[in-house]
Amino acid sequence: MGDVSYTSGSNLCDVSTIPDTIVDMNTEVRWLTTQEQHLWRNWLKLNTELAATLQRELHHDAGLSMPDYEVLVHLTDNPAGRIRVTELAALLQWERSRVSHHIKRMERRGLVERAECTEDGRGAWVVITPQGHAEIKQAAPGHVTAVRRLMFDVLSEEEKADLAAVIDKLLAESTTRR
Repeated sequence: MGDVSYTSGSNLCDVSTIPDTIVDMNTEVRWLTTQEQHLWRNWLKLNTELAATLQRELHHDAGLSMPDYEVLVHLTDNPAGRIRVTELAALLQWERSRVSHHIKRMERRGLVERAECTEDGRGAWVVITPQGHAEIKQAAPGHVTAVRRLMFDVLSEEEKADLAAVIDKLLAESTTRR
């Protein structure tokens, strides 16, 4: 392992003690500035708080988890109400095994079913059931109201446009680095 240069006794909660760079095996690390660290930590906090609040309200109001809701949204986005397991895994950014386990739980609750893919004997479709349609139809108004209350109602039209541009830029960069 290469030699690591750093300030001894660093307190990672106090950014003033973190050196501007740490050299490890000839690679220079650019530490976050105080402003960047504040932005990053607040971004993480916001994502955690939004996800927790939306999950809690969705479960309380409709008995669905956020993962259930995401799966149902992807299925209802497709006019046929079905999607291949591998495509669903890619959309959710989950491992295929996680999708399979989650779909099994949703099948037991009657929200979805699996169907054989006749075009490809190896693949399977995840298909929304009438009960799944009813559940998302019942959940969507409350969920949209919560999203609006927690995010959009507090932003001006200009702030929404600016935030959309920033998110689009970050997502574009993220997909080019995969």
